[in-house]
Amino acid sequence: MRNSQPYVDIVIPNYNGVEFLDTCLRSIGRQTYPYFSITVIDNGSIDNSLEFVRKNYPLVHLIVWPQNKGFSPAVNAGISAGSAPLIFLLNNDTELEEDCLEQLVNAAMSQDEYGFFAAKMISYKDRHLLDGAGDGFLRGGVGYRLGTMENDDALYSRPGRVFGACAGAALYRRELFDSVGLFDEDFFAYLEDVDFNLRANSRGKKCYYVPDARVFHIGSATTGSKINSFTVRLSTRNNLNLLIKNYPLSFFFRFAPALLVYQIFWFAFVVKKRQLAAYLTGVGEFFGNLPRMLEKRREVLADATLTNNELAAILVAAERDVVCSIMNRRRAQGKTNRLLSLYTRLFL
Repeated sequence: MRNSQPYVDIVIPNYNGVEFLDTCLRSIGRQTYPYFSITVIDNGSIDNSLEFVRKNYPLVHLIVWPQNKGFSPAVNAGISAGSAPLIFLLNNDTELEEDCLEQLVNAAMSQDEYGFFAAKMISYKDRHLLDGAGDGFLRGGVGYRLGTMENDDALYSRPGRVFGACAGAALYRRELFDSVGLFDEDFFAYLEDVDFNLRANSRGKKCYYVPDARVFHIGSATTGSKINSFTVRLSTRNNLNLLIKNYPLSFFFRFAPALLVYQIFWFAFVVKKRQLAAYLTGVGEFFGNLPRMLEKRREVLADATLTNNELAAILVAAERDVVCSIMNRRRAQGKTNRLLSLYTRLFL
């Protein structure tokens, strides 16, 4: 490097995202932090994404695949293609505040004990609402973006430790991937970053929330909607994958109430949305892939550096943060929190 500042590899997966790429790439070009490269991994787009990037952003490095291999393989390819000490994973349906990258790099340089850094994600269309202020965790086996659909106020303007980061806008030290591994490609998409967050925590790695690093996020741009057969199938499958891959046997007993509550509510939600067929397909795919997950499970549990009690305490605290966030949102919407309050008293 020709300067004392760390270089950053920016990695952007893309699938038929030509309508978002100009906003995203243009905002990167306006960054106050100049030491970066950009890699776009195209997952078999059939719009003119490739032609657009080649014509308008010729310095962007393109990795082109003939078919959609999924989010996890795409970002893994982008990570492996670079060599910079810092890696910024970014969704294509985003726009960065001009000093976003600078704020993240400054945090990485000043917070040596942290391995990855969560940006503040804000609704692209309604910019007083948050899309996520770092990730929490539900012991039922899913993540939750803290502050989602809440006002961007003082509560989420304080930096500090969070359970993990949404891979749609997060900075990672390359050495973290060397230690924890890359994103699980068997997940394809959905919960792959939750799986990574959990593995990182089990190895004693920590995530830092950087509220001054602001990212405006459209959300669900690739799938077209938040709830459809694709998202339900993969979310169901990957939730079960995550649990069997990462949970010590004792957690299935220790967290049994939380596991049962989540599965009941998820099933009821799926039925309400008329996605039962997709749910059952996801369950079937989980059992079909079970031998592979059990093989990974042995490696994941063997590599953990925290005791089960230490990891359990982190997970309980992470779920408490999630429940508080959900209750704040519901309270602001004029809704009651009786069930959540009861759940908190009984299980948290």
